Amino acid sequence: MYSFEIETPTSLADALSALGQDEAQALGGGQTLIPSLKARLASPAVLVSLAKIDEIKGITAGDGTVTIGGGTTHAAVAAGVAGSYPALAALAGNIGDPAVRNRGTIGGSLANNDPAACYPAAVLASGATIVTNTREIAADDYFQGMFTTALEEGEIVTAVTFPIPEKAAYLKFEQPASRFALVGVFVAKYPDGVRVAVTGASESGVFRWTEAEAALSADFSVAALDGLSLPAEGMMGDLHGSGAYRAHLVAVMTKRAVTAAG
Repeated sequence: MYSFEIETPTSLADALSALGQDEAQALGGGQTLIPSLKARLASPAVLVSLAKIDEIKGITAGDGTVTIGGGTTHAAVAAGVAGSYPALAALAGNIGDPAVRNRGTIGGSLANNDPAACYPAAVLASGATIVTNTREIAADDYFQGMFTTALEEGEIVTAVTFPIPEKAAYLKFEQPASRFALVGVFVAKYPDGVRVAVTGASESGVFRWTEAEAALSADFSVAALDGLSLPAEGMMGDLHGSGAYRAHLVAVMTKRAVTAAG
């Protein structure tokens, strides 16, 4: 691991000031960045920890939405939205292991945008809004490819606002060691239609399966998905599964998610 300085501001303003330094990088829960430092894949001169900034933590619900602070841990999300958004709570409660869930944050996960992470599927399927220190970004505009987002240098995810759906479910086929998704599918039904987001499958990162959305918007049933499939081209292939395998899993997990959503 490279040597670096670490700062622990207690306000968003101080964090933004610290991030203005040369080679400074924000540190959320550290569940991705710290392993990257150990592997010498990242070498910031200054780490700016967001862990003590209370103003970007917490959960509020009302008017058909739930807003989650960017510094809120997975464990807190799992407990805090169980009553308002059960599908999101179940997703958060099944990320990694207890140590990861009590350190990792929703903002950190979304800023990193790992192609096999769970939260991006929930955000995209929900049509959520990512709030930063400078603006609001629609989910459809936020995710721009593997490990790539619309965030600019020094921009911090301060909150995420989710419209609460009529029905929703998230099902993932796990890689058993990491508990990342080989394929994860989040299905959310709203009055104006259904959104389906897939993580873990594509070389381009999280994406919406528009053909499934159209079919389910017309008929929210497993039968509506019969005959639908995705091509293997563009899907990730590795020692855990080929592109064709992942394409097949997308269809399977989408049907399971619809069944779970009821």
